[in-house]
Amino acid sequence: MHTQLCDLLDIEYPIIQGGMAWLATAELASAVSEAGGLGIIGAGNAPPEWLKEQIDKTRLMTQKPFGVNIMLMSPFAGDNLKLVIEENIKILTFGGGNPGTHIAGLKKDGITVIPVVSSVALARRLERAGADAIIAEGTESGGHVGETCTMALVPQVADAVKIPVIAAGGIADGRGLVASFALGALGVQMGTRFICSEECIAHPDFKSHIIQAHDRATTVTGKAIGHPARCLENKFTREFSKLEQSECTVEELDELGRGKLREGVLLGNINGGSLMAGQISGLIKDIKPVHQIIRDTVDQAEMIIINISNLLKVEAKTDE
Repeated sequence: MHTQLCDLLDIEYPIIQGGMAWLATAELASAVSEAGGLGIIGAGNAPPEWLKEQIDKTRLMTQKPFGVNIMLMSPFAGDNLKLVIEENIKILTFGGGNPGTHIAGLKKDGITVIPVVSSVALARRLERAGADAIIAEGTESGGHVGETCTMALVPQVADAVKIPVIAAGGIADGRGLVASFALGALGVQMGTRFICSEECIAHPDFKSHIIQAHDRATTVTGKAIGHPARCLENKFTREFSKLEQSECTVEELDELGRGKLREGVLLGNINGGSLMAGQISGLIKDIKPVHQIIRDTVDQAEMIIINISNLLKVEAKTDE
């Protein structure tokens, strides 16, 4: 299952792991890369000292390509960008903002730049700025989201740009991979599915909560402060939504949310923490090793493609 994206990133399968804050650590990133995908270390709001530690650890665990995700809203974004250049990281993904002003400098340092976008306009702008590929992320995804669903966003972005498009949001198996190909993407980014892997350091209670989730288990908060985020609904999201609807200040909302992601996903505070996860949570029913997740995804996708091809052949003969 080789695509132009695989050539660009020097990977075996067109599957990228999402750069999830606190969870996209060396353990997960190295496992994804070893299994033939592209592992990503998520810098999140962490300082460069933490990121350096994760880069060093990942290099001890795999010799295969991996990347780093820079969250542009982080107060450490600038320092982390300097670090990845110093550390000779060759692949960067971006979230939480527009990295356009950074792209030219990063390209001079030989870095492959792949921004995450939620609109056609930003995809076009970043292609002109020199991006090597685009991750078109629908509102189904966990964490910070836009408003357009993956099914609508991906084909519009694919039509608007000439660089490779990677579909993200609501993808957890081979069906999502084949659907993404059909929409014009050359690969996928998966986040929530990899949370429920053996290698991910997420708290067991958080993993269990995803496995127990149903199709309407997530909600979006943070629209009032301009940073909507999708999480599993719990006591924290209900309190946050209630405060959003009151005459509170942005500072009060920031204070309520401070530290809640780590509390939820790492410490297992299922009621009081932020449990960032995508709408695909309702489809995930088990915890597997990363290599099995990727193998199952690819095998299922290949079988679906064969079945579709055979179906079309049968229909073509019927029409004769």
